[in-house]
Amino acid sequence: MRQAIGQILPMAIAAGISPIPIIGVVLMLATPRARTNGPALLVGWVFGLAVVGVVGLVVANAAGASDNGAASDGANTTQIVLGAALIVLALRQWRKRPKAGEEPEMPKWMTAVDHFTPVKAAGMGVVLSAVNPKNLILALGATATIGATNLSGVDQAIAYAVFAVIATIGVAAPVVIFFTMGDRATAVLDDLKQWLAHHNAAIMAVILLVIGGKLLGQGIAG
Repeated sequence: MRQAIGQILPMAIAAGISPIPIIGVVLMLATPRARTNGPALLVGWVFGLAVVGVVGLVVANAAGASDNGAASDGANTTQIVLGAALIVLALRQWRKRPKAGEEPEMPKWMTAVDHFTPVKAAGMGVVLSAVNPKNLILALGATATIGATNLSGVDQAIAYAVFAVIATIGVAAPVVIFFTMGDRATAVLDDLKQWLAHHNAAIMAVILLVIGGKLLGQGIAG
């Protein structure tokens, strides 16, 4: 199991430090419904990761991703496709990075967070973790990697749970700061939001390129 966790660790970290979801949580924590919407988005995020994990592992095992403990041809092909997709996304992110002095463009849904109900906040958490292309590919890459091992079903679930926990740290951190730091949280979260907004594209481009190259290499090497 340790080998599988070691292989998916970079993908978990990449999902965990995705700037847009973190900015979304910070914005919700600045609204009148902060105490309900922040945790609600976090719950939706975890639920989305869980759904992708269950579906991904079921499909990987049904397709015979593991060939006596080694990755099958199908698993290798999946990793190659996912790795190539991440590299394409990395190039797109790099091209979208704001120029010096230019304000970064944020997703339109962020302008409406003041009107979000807890249900909408939870739904946005699901979208960010399970529908957002970058995180979806990272989660599927993790399930493909885990499915290519000869671990039992329980051990595979534990390995993916480790992925989900690490992938949740970035989104959970602002919520923890909000509830533990009191009045000081506002300044800390605002600084975090501003920094992530200006460096989002560059951060994700580098991360996706590295993880994409890793998946691509794993798939080619078999």
